[in-house]
Amino acid sequence: QVQLVESGGGLVQAGGSLRLSCAASGRTSSSYAMGWFRQAPGKEREFVAAINWSGGSTYYADSVKGRFTISGDNAKNTLHVQMNSLKPEDTAVYYCAADFSRPHLSGSYYYTSVYDYWGQGTQVTVSS
Repeated sequence: QVQLVESGGGLVQAGGSLRLSCAASGRTSSSYAMGWFRQAPGKEREFVAAINWSGGSTYYADSVKGRFTISGDNAKNTLHVQMNSLKPEDTAVYYCAADFSRPHLSGSYYYTSVYDYWGQGTQVTVSS
């Protein structure tokens, strides 16, 4: 089994920056892909960003393109997202996810069903 733990959440002013991190532990090989999702109260969980380790491709939701940057180390199964120019609408619990099953088509990384493991989440609150 794999355990994922997020860190780096907190309170920030609109326009500020925050860096989230995710660390994986357990006896496993490297993941095929990892990603970030977020969920605000009363809303559906939504895709934020993902990285496909085999090809090095990154994917972003339209709402965060140009503001968020995903990165990590596949050998260590660690993941980060640098969040700049934060807006109040970015307020949510952010979850780290990992795919250890198999490679998927590029368009699949937007969907939660692709990922086998999830972290407990870290709260991000952006004040106006």
